[in-house]
Amino acid sequence: MRKMNYKRAGVDIKKADRFVDRIKPIVDKIGGIKGIGGFGGFFGFDVKKYKEPIFVSSTDGVGTKLKIAFLTGKHDTVGIDLVGMNVNDVLCCGARPLFFLDYIATGEIKTDVLVDVVKGIAEGCKQSGCALVGGETAEMPAFYQKGEYDLAGFCTGVVDRSTIIDGSRSKDGDLIIGLASSGPHSNGYSLIRKVFSERELKRHREALLAPTRIYVKPVLSLLAALNKGQVVVKGIAHITGGAFYSKIPRIIPRDKDFIIDKDAWEVPEIFRLIQKKGDIAEKEMFTCFNMGIGMVVVVAREQADAAILHLKKAGVPSCIIGEVRGGRGGVKVV
Repeated sequence: MRKMNYKRAGVDIKKADRFVDRIKPIVDKIGGIKGIGGFGGFFGFDVKKYKEPIFVSSTDGVGTKLKIAFLTGKHDTVGIDLVGMNVNDVLCCGARPLFFLDYIATGEIKTDVLVDVVKGIAEGCKQSGCALVGGETAEMPAFYQKGEYDLAGFCTGVVDRSTIIDGSRSKDGDLIIGLASSGPHSNGYSLIRKVFSERELKRHREALLAPTRIYVKPVLSLLAALNKGQVVVKGIAHITGGAFYSKIPRIIPRDKDFIIDKDAWEVPEIFRLIQKKGDIAEKEMFTCFNMGIGMVVVVAREQADAAILHLKKAGVPSCIIGEVRGGRGGVKVV
C-alpha cells in the first residue's frame, strides 16, 4: 500500500502554486503596494484628502448565479459580479472603494477556469478604481461537487464623516432617480433556476450572465459635481436581494414614504420572460428582482435633471422613477 500524502488526499499544493503564478501578472497590475504572495495585502492612501476619514466595509458573494456559469462553461463575468456586489454596497454611503480581497473555494483547482474568474475580478476592480490587494484559494476535496466553486469578496472604502449619505436628509418632494441595471445582476437566481429548464438557461445565458453593473465611478462623479459645500444627494440604495421592498427602506426616514412608479421605465425583456414562465406575481417580482433598476439615488427636485444628464454622460442611463412623500418609512410600488 502506498504511503498517504496531501496530493492523494485531494489537495495539490504545487498546482495551487502554479495557479498563483498564473494570476500574479493579472493581479499585480491593479494590486496594492507589494502585490500578491505575502501573508497580508498592503494598501496606502492619502489621508490628507480627508478631514475625518471613516472606513466602510462590505462582504458578499455571487450566489447561485454561479450554477449557470457551471452549466454553460462561461466563467469570465462572475468575478465582475463579485466585485460589483461589494463596491456598490460601499458606495451607498458615499464612500470611495479602496481595496478588495477575494476568497475562492473549490473541490479541485481547475486552473483555466479560475484564471477566468480572477480576470473578471481584476476587471471589476478596474471598473471601480479599487485595488486588488490579495485573496485566498481554498482547495477542499469532497466539499464541493465536481467542477464547482464558490466566491466571496471583501471590500473596504473611505468617506469623510461629514459627507456620509444615509437618507436622513430626504424631504417631501425629493425625487428618486433609478439607474439602469445590466440584468438580474446577482440576485434571484434560485428562483430563475426553478423557472427555467437547463435548456432555457443555456438559451438565455447572455442575459443571465451579464455582469453586475458597477456604479462607483459614475456616482462618485455625480457626488463631486452636485455636492458643492452641501449634501445634495440625499440617499443611495443598491437594489439587490429583497429588491425594492427590502433594500430601499434602509434609506427612508421614519416619517417618509418612497413612491415608485413602475411605469416610469421599460422593464428589460428577461424579467418579463421570468415572470411569464413562472407565473410570478408582480409584487414578488419587485421583491426578488431589480427589474432593470440596479441603484436608486435620491436628490432634491431642482437637481434631478442635472443628475440625470450627468449620469448619462458618465455612461449610465437613468430616469426619475418616484418621489418622496410623508409616510411611515415604507415603499409603495404603484
